[in-house]
Amino acid sequence: MQTVRRSQDRGYFENNWLKSFHSFSFSDYYDPKHMNFRNLRVINHDFIAVQSGFPTHPHRDMEIITYVLKGAVAHKDSMGNQTQILAGEVQVMSAGSGITHSEYNPDPKQELELLQIWLTPNRGGIKPNYGQRQYSQQDKLNQFKLIASIDQAEDSLKINQDVRLMGTYLEAGKSLTYEVPGNRYAWLQVAEGEIEVNGETLKKGDAIAVDSNEKSLKIKALQSSDFVLFDLN
Repeated sequence: MQTVRRSQDRGYFENNWLKSFHSFSFSDYYDPKHMNFRNLRVINHDFIAVQSGFPTHPHRDMEIITYVLKGAVAHKDSMGNQTQILAGEVQVMSAGSGITHSEYNPDPKQELELLQIWLTPNRGGIKPNYGQRQYSQQDKLNQFKLIASIDQAEDSLKINQDVRLMGTYLEAGKSLTYEVPGNRYAWLQVAEGEIEVNGETLKKGDAIAVDSNEKSLKIKALQSSDFVLFDLN
């Protein structure tokens, strides 16, 4: 079975510096039909105005992944990390027993665009951890590039859950097939472009979820496209 989640059906929040689309219930957006997908708890597609951002705030027992699409994030946290995460880079932060952090768009001209992803960890109270790595368009070109995993396979970033997060930049006209392992689930989120997946046309912000009865995802790029794919238990 497969289910399409259209961009326009997501939750939405806007203030004077943030526009955010919520694939799952988050903050004031609540939809009991869209609380999570397996261990995937949050996918927020955020647009952050120039020289604005999230002030210092706490997290606990969550695997937090920031996938930067445009611009840069100025990040500071209670683990002592103070860095910038640039477009094409991915940050993984295991909040574990508790952290505080801030995220800010330091650019005076360019809007910041990113995917904010949360996964529930496989256990609570772990020691907080931080990782950051660049994944260029070339790294992801016409392939499923493993970005984060529980076992750090293929030199991927460490997460504390049995999830494989992959990033792909698929050129127009190119095709890929992802074979979903037995008793696993998959969620594909389009960050940019337009693709066809198992006969469904998906545009920016659209997603498709497949359960353990669906054996493969047949993907064709109708435009050059950037998307993320989660393989979940």
